[in-house]
Amino acid sequence: MSTYKDVKKITTHVLQEMKIRGEKISMLTAYDYSMAKIFDAAKIDILLVGDSASNVMHGHETTLPITLDQMISHASSVIRAVERSLVVVDLPFGSYQGNSKEALNSAIRIMKEAEAHAVKLEGGEDVVDSVKRILTAGIPVMGHLGLTPQSIYKFGTYEVRAKEDVEAAKLLSDAKLLEDAGCFAIVLEKIPAQLAKQVSENLKIPVIGIGAGPNVDGQVLVSHDMLGINKDFSPKFLRRYLNLYDEIKTAVEQYVDDVKRMDFPNEKEQY
Repeated sequence: MSTYKDVKKITTHVLQEMKIRGEKISMLTAYDYSMAKIFDAAKIDILLVGDSASNVMHGHETTLPITLDQMISHASSVIRAVERSLVVVDLPFGSYQGNSKEALNSAIRIMKEAEAHAVKLEGGEDVVDSVKRILTAGIPVMGHLGLTPQSIYKFGTYEVRAKEDVEAAKLLSDAKLLEDAGCFAIVLEKIPAQLAKQVSENLKIPVIGIGAGPNVDGQVLVSHDMLGINKDFSPKFLRRYLNLYDEIKTAVEQYVDDVKRMDFPNEKEQY
């Protein structure tokens, strides 16, 4: 049986096959050419050009301020680096809510100008019309339920979502609505592991978790968090695979010191 390493190009069809045979899907965020090239070479299945760029690349407190133009710029950089991964781009806040025609226009811009492979948007029943409208143009859509950061001011907290029965039932219902509307996959963020397992078992499409336990079809993390570039964010679900903040800082301090002491450049490092 072939494994994920044999797949030359990840498509929505490949992801569906992975779900069917129980092969887990790996997903990370990417915002620029150089990092995306490394992630693609490491055989990550999905690269998400996330609106988390608002936080980690632009220094905003929330994901709300990032614009469609900025998202297209990040996405274009990532696409140019990628040979294997499926590249999904977040529709930013204000580019799709409440207006399915605007949602379609935003998605078309991302596909045309960035040459992306798919788009992602947050919400359930309230965005189903936008999902259907985007799909009429042949653009694949990934859903996002649970903690939806674009709605942070509505929630007022980044706490775990859907702990109560009513909200859990709504999330299950929304997940089914998104599947029926035609989404090729759904991200579940920061919800109880048992509920995420239930959603994954009830849907035919892949379910990707972030802080949603192990019993889903794949996992996603923000690359800056996972690599330890960002030290300010330490949720329970985050595993840090590197501590790049300290490693980069130490390297730069060494460079500064070498320049000050006239140790760099040495005789071998000049013409």
